Amino acid sequence: MNNEELKEFCLNLVKAESASQVNKILKIHELINDNSAWRDFGDRENNFSTAGNQQNRPEVALVEKIINSIDSTLTKECISKGIDPESSEAPQSIDNAIESFYNVKNGKLTELTANERTKLAEKSVGIVASGFSAKKGYGSYSIFDFGEGQKPTDIPNTFMSIGKSNKIKIPFVQGKFNMGGTGVFRFAPSEACQLLVTKRNPNLNENLGEDDDSNWSFTIVKRIHQDNFKSSKFVYLVNPQNNDPSLNNVFSFRADSLDILPGKYPDPYGTSMMYGSYIKLYEYKMDGLKSNITLDLYNRLSLLIPNIPLPIRLYERREGYKANSSETTLNGISVRLEEDKTNNLESEDWPITIPLSVEGITITIKVFAFKESENSKRPTAKYTKEEGVIFVINGQTHGHFPRSFFKRKRVGLSLLSDCLIAIVDCSNLSQTMKEDLFMNSRDRLVETGDLKSKIESQIEKLLKEHPGLVALKQARHQKLIQDKIGDSKPLEDIINGIMKSSPSLSSLFIKGTRIKNPFDLRPGNKEEEFIGEEFPTTFTLVKKYPESSPRNFPNNNDSLRIQFKTDVRNDYFDREKDPGEHILLLNGERFRGGYFINLWNGIATLNIELNQKYYIGDVLNFTSIIKDISHLNEPFESDFFVEITKPQDKSKSKSKGDRKKHTKPGDGNSKENNALALPNLVEVEKNDENWKKFKFSDETALSYVNMGEDSTPTFFINMHNIYFLNEKKLNRTINIEIIDEQYKTSNVLIGMSLLKSEKDGELKLKEDYGIEELIKDVTKSTSMVLLPMIVQLGELKLD
Repeated sequence: MNNEELKEFCLNLVKAESASQVNKILKIHELINDNSAWRDFGDRENNFSTAGNQQNRPEVALVEKIINSIDSTLTKECISKGIDPESSEAPQSIDNAIESFYNVKNGKLTELTANERTKLAEKSVGIVASGFSAKKGYGSYSIFDFGEGQKPTDIPNTFMSIGKSNKIKIPFVQGKFNMGGTGVFRFAPSEACQLLVTKRNPNLNENLGEDDDSNWSFTIVKRIHQDNFKSSKFVYLVNPQNNDPSLNNVFSFRADSLDILPGKYPDPYGTSMMYGSYIKLYEYKMDGLKSNITLDLYNRLSLLIPNIPLPIRLYERREGYKANSSETTLNGISVRLEEDKTNNLESEDWPITIPLSVEGITITIKVFAFKESENSKRPTAKYTKEEGVIFVINGQTHGHFPRSFFKRKRVGLSLLSDCLIAIVDCSNLSQTMKEDLFMNSRDRLVETGDLKSKIESQIEKLLKEHPGLVALKQARHQKLIQDKIGDSKPLEDIINGIMKSSPSLSSLFIKGTRIKNPFDLRPGNKEEEFIGEEFPTTFTLVKKYPESSPRNFPNNNDSLRIQFKTDVRNDYFDREKDPGEHILLLNGERFRGGYFINLWNGIATLNIELNQKYYIGDVLNFTSIIKDISHLNEPFESDFFVEITKPQDKSKSKSKGDRKKHTKPGDGNSKENNALALPNLVEVEKNDENWKKFKFSDETALSYVNMGEDSTPTFFINMHNIYFLNEKKLNRTINIEIIDEQYKTSNVLIGMSLLKSEKDGELKLKEDYGIEELIKDVTKSTSMVLLPMIVQLGELKLD
């Protein structure tokens, strides 16, 4: 083929929208069955073992292509400035690269206006949806960038390679393992997995050498089945000049530009491309995300790349879609929520950010609390599927814990589980720690390991104990039960009667006292709004622990909590501008254990993980240092001493009557709470807010909200349970009010018995199936026989 024929061949492949169209083009050129025209991907005959073990979702695999394009764009910028990307003069992180190459302060996209981000995206990376709409099949997705591009002779060692160390020495790029780009292959047709078109950027002032170094090159990747092998393999199209395909390279041709970039809707090919790379995924199986690219896929990618280094421009070019726009700019969820807090987040106090130290390295956890939805839809549904806690490196999601993580007993945030997203930034971890924590596919965590266990345990603690989350949980709970708890006297009388007549049933409840209400429901006690300072004027210990009177720490405990009073804003430790820094020393050296500091409304709670390596009698000297740009020379330093003491017998703890809750954390003043009857019981009517909140159905009987071990149990009883209503209708011999009390009391007793069994360790529940789910499922199953059983057993007589 001559130059013009090769160019036409390439353009025909670009404009094909299905595997069958690609096959027709290849047949015309008699290439489909020519073995010398298909070279093993990565020059490995067994390449499926790597390519087939990548991401398990199409959108996650697509992210790898996006990241590769961003890497290429940053590398181009580095080379164009005359800097060797592998040298010490190159930026040492992605944030540094963005700041250096694009003059973006701190490398954060929040520093740019929406218009500035769009302009940056238009000259960086784009994604185009073309081909079939959702009703007709699978669309095609093309990813293009104006990065460095590649010479034809370099294709085997770059785009078509596996396991090469192409980018491992470049500190400011994400790609390291040279295999993530193969993850998309399994979601495209075997006959045409991917098209690549690329041209080396002529502005890099390189000596291109060979005559064809400045040519466009193109190839197709496909999957073939091998009769004599257990697995398939991936091959790519080469110019069949030699019988041995490993000696052949990709097709190439000369052209100043190609009209392959998106024009005005609905034209996907109306604009010229001068250089860079263009990858097309034919009929990509984007199940669940086949709508307009600016909608579902946009939302999903916002989560998968929450802190995206460069903005990405999305172009919808499939006919038949109706939406507000056919184009948008992808900036990541952090930018979206930062700019639209009012419509999404609970208040201006969110998100909250907590620094967490792991083996001497700081990672940050940013928690977004969403407003409750007015309908039954989950508030975070627009951003997540089942993800709850998302682990990120350099802006890209590398794994997650599911939403059920918030429901764990050790976290106790089940009431907020549908409204929370936590993003854990692990970018500062060492390379070894990253390898220990994440799989190479960068879509999931390693299942086991000491590091994962440490981080998981620390996240559980900081979420459970953060005052802002505790306050939000209590406010939501109060909203659910306020003005909805009926007269509890009948239920209390029944339970008191049961406790007197049945010792086994009385063991379900605390004897001789009422459980205290953790909320002050009296009017007029609303806490004053906290308005913090930009920089602290004070950061002092609530209670001092000098060497002469150290804090006692039983060596069978696992964590120590120390509180500080301050007047600084809640976002002090992780704001974009002039954040504060917390350093913890032990005996004058940087503390290498795990710790985190929760800052909320003037109280900072330091949680230190202390393990069994200390001996009874050891005295530990801790120094807490708080510094920022205004306190560089005079930081806030606080010394406190901790003495390791004998193990505490936790079974002999003080009675609940001896414990008093502080009015505010750390102020030393206390007051008794108002007593409420045991337990809280909220009647739920069909389609009211609690019916929707807890996803009731006609068969649901009881739902439980876990507010923590020291809180009053709260049950929500379905007064429109179909079996309960039928029993009231059919049983004319018993007073309806008696049936009501039988129904409510029996379900509460079942709920309390399950709670006690779980607390006593008799029930071994999985992390993703807690006591709340169990109570709901068990009472749903028993509701069909519960009332008839009570009535019939009560009428049994010995014959």
